[in-house]
Amino acid sequence: MTRSGVLRRVAVLAGSLWLFAGLVALWWVLSDHSRSPYFPPLRVILHRFDQLWLFSGESTGLDPSLVHLAIGYAIAAVAGVAVATVLYAVPLLREATSPVVYFLYVLPAPVLIPAALALFGIGATMSTAIIAFGCFWPILLNAVDGLRATDTLKLDTARTLGLSYPRTLWSVVLPGASPQMVAGLRAGLQVGIVLMVVSEEVGATNGIGNFIIQAQNNFAFTDMWTGILVLAIVGTALNVLFVGAERLALRWYYGARSVARAR
Repeated sequence: MTRSGVLRRVAVLAGSLWLFAGLVALWWVLSDHSRSPYFPPLRVILHRFDQLWLFSGESTGLDPSLVHLAIGYAIAAVAGVAVATVLYAVPLLREATSPVVYFLYVLPAPVLIPAALALFGIGATMSTAIIAFGCFWPILLNAVDGLRATDTLKLDTARTLGLSYPRTLWSVVLPGASPQMVAGLRAGLQVGIVLMVVSEEVGATNGIGNFIIQAQNNFAFTDMWTGILVLAIVGTALNVLFVGAERLALRWYYGARSVARAR
């Protein structure tokens, strides 16, 4: 990369982060002399963060949360794309199940936690099931919409070339729907992070959600703030990783869009 390219990227990064850095600095200054137990100084929160979450302190149980999220999200992603493909291939089934799908989609997953506790009890299974349920619906609906939006010209071309239905589905329909599928996967990831915390606050004995709620119950508000900070960092990191994977997987799509804009 040329020097001008590096400088341009640094300028873009600085332009994106200046407001965030300013807000952190403002938080540091305004909270520095705070004596409120509910809003401790940022320097105190960061010191406790180092003790609890970095390399010098206690075990707080972030790993179980990430495991619950990974398993639940993976189940939802595979099931969502698979069911969407079946619904696309069988229009009669799609029309019959549409009211049920939209009814369950608008049903907030947290309200099902008491039922999940009754079915699975307190623990990893309940958290994983709630995450999978909540992530499934945005992935499913975006995948169905993407599949149905396939360009009819491409389908006609595939028929003219004599491609079989499975080959057309694999080579034409699924690639064409992949950008909207990825949008559903991204929305599902955000839902999964929220449900990871909510499910652990109510029905778990470990994990970041349980850590935050226990810290609040024990009036350890500095510890509570470190948990919130960890969630912000984890959510940001997962989003950055997802965007990087998306750009790698859909580089052909972004390349085509760039060519179209250039015209």
